[in-house]
Amino acid sequence: MALTDDLARIAAAAQALAGPGEQVTGVLAAEPLDVGRVYLCAYDSGAWVVLDDAGATLDDLRVVKDAAQLAALCEVAADLGGGDDLAELRVRLRELRETDAPEGIDEAEEAAAAVAAALGDGPRVATTEFLDRIGALQRQLEVALGTASVSPFATALQQTLPAVEELAADVERNYKGPLA
Repeated sequence: MALTDDLARIAAAAQALAGPGEQVTGVLAAEPLDVGRVYLCAYDSGAWVVLDDAGATLDDLRVVKDAAQLAALCEVAADLGGGDDLAELRVRLRELRETDAPEGIDEAEEAAAAVAAALGDGPRVATTEFLDRIGALQRQLEVALGTASVSPFATALQQTLPAVEELAADVERNYKGPLA
């Protein structure tokens, strides 16, 4: 079954848990270490729930927090590593190749293409492997672009950690059901 099908199935299971007038607004798949796939579901009321692959509500606080943190980190990494900035960079690198063909342009274009391919289109499963891969590819791109010192990507990701922690705390505070 494709991830989009899994997300739709889990969204329906989460909607069955919704209160009167409450709607599911988002579902993210995550695979915290030693847990397997779980789904972080958000409601328009501000409530949250984490479901397993069978659609059952999870009540393990560690799993819920790990899923929220991992999903948030992967979303931030994807936003920082891609988006319009990456597309614009790829266009500028092609233009630079055509006009000046500077040394290292091949490596920069290959690194930018690798980041774009890793990010892909559509939904993704949040995993530590995804974070590692995006981080490594971003670093290759930074080096190819001449940033040999501190990684701007890593620095920006590190600066988001308080927001990631706040999201996990919000999930805990507004969780549908008790957490143990």
